[in-house]
Amino acid sequence: MIYIYLIASVLVSVLFVSISHPKKKFIQLLLSFSGAYLLSMTISHLLPETFGILGSNHQHDNTQTVNTKLIGAFILLGILIQLVLESFSKGAEHGHVHIHDSKKQFPWMLFISLCLHAFSEGIPLGYDKNQSFLWAIVIHKIPVGIVLTSFFLKYKYELKKVIFFMTTFALMSPLGSLLASKIHFFQHYQNYITAIIIGIFLHISTVILFESSENHKFSYPKFIAILLGMAVALF
Repeated sequence: MIYIYLIASVLVSVLFVSISHPKKKFIQLLLSFSGAYLLSMTISHLLPETFGILGSNHQHDNTQTVNTKLIGAFILLGILIQLVLESFSKGAEHGHVHIHDSKKQFPWMLFISLCLHAFSEGIPLGYDKNQSFLWAIVIHKIPVGIVLTSFFLKYKYELKKVIFFMTTFALMSPLGSLLASKIHFFQHYQNYITAIIIGIFLHISTVILFESSENHKFSYPKFIAILLGMAVALF
């Protein structure tokens, strides 16, 4: 079922754009909701669970202190990894595709970076069946899929390349989950790998919330979307 949900999140976004052609304002509100959900889920569930894996009742345990610092370091590493990926994906992970190419060449670097990003998101699902991970990824993928599909339709890229791109993108998270469930390395170092994903989620979600407002003006619809995202994640 995990694989079905992950693939369906992308397919739903493609069908939605093909049928309804959503307006920019709707996409921004959806991004605000997904960003708030992702941030709330990361802070309220993923962070406590990751540090809890190492949990110790001894407050002055030196080993626990070292491990906790390592977890923090891997979270920072996740942020840095996402910064590098975004230099190639042009911000598609948080709803903005900035490509200026008069020749309209297919954006292969965007394709590779987004696939790596999607693959890494699926890895924790291979050793941790926690629903918080699953729904955080699913809800994150829907607006990203909508933005990507809208981008391809706008610039009229070759259809077979678009189909190949979106199909591969839909399969990358399930592939990450499958390999993580079969390869012992991912399970043995699961807390550190999860920490990297937390860093990626923290970066993406905060950028979404900061960039979804035009000229940083207060928007009641956006504020309501953020509140709804937080409420769904918490309850």
